[in-house]
Amino acid sequence: MNFYKPYKETKMVCTLCQHYCKIKEGNTGICGVNKNVGGAIECLVYGYPSALNIDRIEKKPLYHFLPGSKILSLGTVGCDFKCSFCQNWDISQEQKVDKSHYYSPKDIVKLAVDNECPSIAYTYNEPTIFYPYARDIALEAKKEGIKSVYVSNGFESNEVIEDMENIIDAINIDLKSFDPHYYKKNLRGNLDKVLENIKSFKRKKIWIEITTLIVPTQNDSDEELDKIVSFIKNELGVDVPWHITAFHPDYKDLALPPTSVESLKRAYDIGKSYGLNYVYMGNITHETPTICPSCGTVLIQRDYFKETISFLDHSKCFNCGTEIQGVFHE
Repeated sequence: MNFYKPYKETKMVCTLCQHYCKIKEGNTGICGVNKNVGGAIECLVYGYPSALNIDRIEKKPLYHFLPGSKILSLGTVGCDFKCSFCQNWDISQEQKVDKSHYYSPKDIVKLAVDNECPSIAYTYNEPTIFYPYARDIALEAKKEGIKSVYVSNGFESNEVIEDMENIIDAINIDLKSFDPHYYKKNLRGNLDKVLENIKSFKRKKIWIEITTLIVPTQNDSDEELDKIVSFIKNELGVDVPWHITAFHPDYKDLALPPTSVESLKRAYDIGKSYGLNYVYMGNITHETPTICPSCGTVLIQRDYFKETISFLDHSKCFNCGTEIQGVFHE
């Protein structure tokens, strides 16, 4: 399936993300890795992951999708955002493709099978820019009963979102701010597009978890956190998990202080005050259990990305029988 279309004479429109870059022959789009070659958009990173690891699924972070399981994670170089605080800037802001080793979709799936990973994550950089590769891996993975997970900035094109249904099983979206100006100036994105895409994923019944990196002085005011939480509650529902994670100075934002535990707890309290059932603090040495919203019983105990101990019985609270929303082991 092609994700591009003609646009005047020698230009082609890339339809992978909401930038819809109009690319001249021989040039690439904003991401730097999708190139107009002979009237077609070639994904230069297809088959060439720059990072390939086995993680705990909680590191994505996903807490309500196959908790405690291993996940094969891969990413490439390139990104369609330009976040000054990027934690993976060494690959996301890189555009030189290392072609020393090619991994076909079947190679990736075999790695997942051999390492007993029930899912594969497209992560580290923005997977939308290598969706043709991720798509082929996901379709191959389905033959083995392996699920696919997206860790994304939520800037997918309309065409990609339509295609993802029944191909991608879960997605964690970084809702980085609720300030349109901040999205445009600091991230080179568009808040309205991200919010609409998040709602689209919900309508398509792809399991969603939301992450907000709390960056001091940038997005940590009570007013902005109120807006984020209100959106989650009113548009997605109180059962969608919200991960609030700590910022550590990196890339171009070395002058900012790290996020304090007090700031994370303030965000946590705001989330709970709106009635969100599942709010999790991350990137700190802090336990983040899943608690039954009805009776308060600890159902999944975690200790900072270490082994997960699950007490769920077919997605229900073992104490009171309340259904816990998510995708759990059968």
